[in-house]
Amino acid sequence: MMGTGDEVVEIDSLERGLLSGTDENGAEDEAVLYTASFQEMEDNFVKYQTAQWVLYSLLLILAWGIGLFMLLYLPVRRYILRKDIRSKKLYLTPNSIVYKVTRPVPFPCFGVLKKEKHILLPSVADIVIEQGYLQSLFGIYSLRIENVGVRRPPSDDVQIQGIANPSAFRKAVLMRLSNMRTEAFSRQVSTLEDVPNFGVGNSSDACAHLVSPSKSLRQDSLSHPGDLILLQKLEEVGTSVKRVQTLIEVQHPQTAEHRD
Repeated sequence: MMGTGDEVVEIDSLERGLLSGTDENGAEDEAVLYTASFQEMEDNFVKYQTAQWVLYSLLLILAWGIGLFMLLYLPVRRYILRKDIRSKKLYLTPNSIVYKVTRPVPFPCFGVLKKEKHILLPSVADIVIEQGYLQSLFGIYSLRIENVGVRRPPSDDVQIQGIANPSAFRKAVLMRLSNMRTEAFSRQVSTLEDVPNFGVGNSSDACAHLVSPSKSLRQDSLSHPGDLILLQKLEEVGTSVKRVQTLIEVQHPQTAEHRD
């Protein structure tokens, strides 16, 4: 045996870095909302994978004879499958779906393969529950997490086999997504309510403030001829503003009637 402590680690570092609740040691600071279970399906999962392996082996025996070596490898395969399903962890946090699994490599003496996947909830389009004909014979379900955005091949989606109650996990994820969208909508509404209302009514007040200085300067212009030019400019501005106000009232008659 060599390198039993050597591990091949496969971690989506980009997605993991986006989650503030994970430190360098892998400790989770986020609360766990729902945890999926795999223990109840261990025996059925191993039987299903064994039946699938035997079928492939028989077909390859008829083809090239490789299936004979696959049948001899079957005890090791079953050992790997049990280690696989016992190590699976799938849970839901407020911001993501976390999936972890640790399985021996095809030759267990060379170490294990660790896989840790973090799927941000805003990127989740749907949770699909699938069951093929052979899976239905053993009561096994496959859970597939679809991503939003540009449609990618199904192989890019996260696929998990052997979950005990996939419907409950799907329901928990969809409920959390619904709550997140409701919270986001509430924040948008509160933001719009905080924005000042620059409607037609406010524009009329602004027009009044722009026109009023010309009235106050009309009397002073008689004693100060130099201010006559300024008075004319202000009157021109006031006239232009009145035209803009008239156009606004024509385009928004309902708002103008409400103001009256």
